[in-house]
Amino acid sequence: MAIKYTFQGLLIYMAMAAFLSAFLATVAGRRKAGQWLFMAGFCASLLAYVYRWIDVRHVPLQNLFEVFLCLGMVCYPISVVGRRVLRIGGQWADMLIAAIVLFPAGFKFHAEPQHLPPALQSWLFVPHVGVYTLSYIFMAMAAFRAAVHLCTAKRAAVVDAILPPEQATYTLIAIGFPLLTLGLILGSIWGKRAWGDYWGWDPKELWSLASWLVYVGYFHWRHMFGTQYARINSLWAIAGMAAIVITLLWVNLSRLFPGVHSYAT
Repeated sequence: MAIKYTFQGLLIYMAMAAFLSAFLATVAGRRKAGQWLFMAGFCASLLAYVYRWIDVRHVPLQNLFEVFLCLGMVCYPISVVGRRVLRIGGQWADMLIAAIVLFPAGFKFHAEPQHLPPALQSWLFVPHVGVYTLSYIFMAMAAFRAAVHLCTAKRAAVVDAILPPEQATYTLIAIGFPLLTLGLILGSIWGKRAWGDYWGWDPKELWSLASWLVYVGYFHWRHMFGTQYARINSLWAIAGMAAIVITLLWVNLSRLFPGVHSYAT
């Protein structure tokens, strides 16, 4: 447990408290209060991210502490776009996701500033990690909608022009998948520049590819059967998120999988 008795830590805990309070207020029917609390959590997480940026003097996406801090910060704007532009409901799930992804930053990973190693001193650093970070949030939101669909499929209905959970899952994955693909491509280009080869069979690379292939399977399955087997569509989405969790956490933290991406710990 790495509790942070710093100003940055205080901001992270304030953001987590606001996100959890937003979730509780929303499920209790206090939607307006939930929206304000959601925004307050975003402001606190944004301040924590900017503080980190100033502290380390580079875009804070180097290690898992910074990645999870970024994940928590981007939940709110993506959720707002999903609601207002894509007609995707279920913001209570996004509030919960924001609190969950901030937990490792607040309690698990250490926050000591680190210098960028030579392999990360590239213009590809921010685009590669950034698009992966955005794609992970889209896929996490899709997985939550998929879980809701599995639990409520028999009584799901369109309310106030909001997409039903299965369609919302597809929409979110359809946005997240190109970002996931771009991250894979940029990683290959960066690998060539940094290590002399486009593909090195590193464990992180393999699981990134595995995650991508699961979503390819999702699209193929849904193209073939549409919503005929809607529950299986949702299971595909959850399986893809499980592969992402392995890519992001297990491969980085397990000593069984040493590789060139060890700086992410």
